[in-house]
Amino acid sequence: MGFFKKLKERFTKPTANVSLTIPKSTFELGEDLKGSIIVSCEEEFDATGMRAELRCVEKKKREKWEYDEDLKRNVRRVYWDTAMLHSADPKASGALHLVPGFKKTFPFRANIPAGGRESFDSVDGGVTWFIKGVVAIDGRPDVTSETVELQVIRPTGAPKAEEVVMVPCEYCETLMPQTSSSCPNCAAPRKE
Repeated sequence: MGFFKKLKERFTKPTANVSLTIPKSTFELGEDLKGSIIVSCEEEFDATGMRAELRCVEKKKREKWEYDEDLKRNVRRVYWDTAMLHSADPKASGALHLVPGFKKTFPFRANIPAGGRESFDSVDGGVTWFIKGVVAIDGRPDVTSETVELQVIRPTGAPKAEEVVMVPCEYCETLMPQTSSSCPNCAAPRKE
């Protein structure tokens, strides 16, 4: 009896629920995405970790001409070519032993790369960003949340400037950046 139970477990997911929460669905290129994975279970099992899976996929419509034996002529075949542009698996937790009644929220953080491509969809192609939560399990299928599609856009504003702290010169009282080694007015060296 134990053999068949172990065999069945290799092909079935544990009885658990995984949901992904993110505060919004639109992100700018270069922005950090913060969210959480909520896990609850009704079965005892060992998880190797909790993670989010962030993916960016580009699809392009292609066509080629092939000879069709039945029609005895060349016919145009349309197909979709896909490429993975970005793939990240930010870790939310390491290995855990889960028991019935377990429920916990695991925060995670991922970055939308500044050099990435913004989302778009057309009849000939598109770029799609999506994310899902995963409870990884060795020897059994992983338990996953629903996949959430993200809208990724170009940054809308100018880059944020870092705040410069100004300090007075000890000799002439002129304000100068705290990082300056000498006063821009009187050229006196800054005392540390």
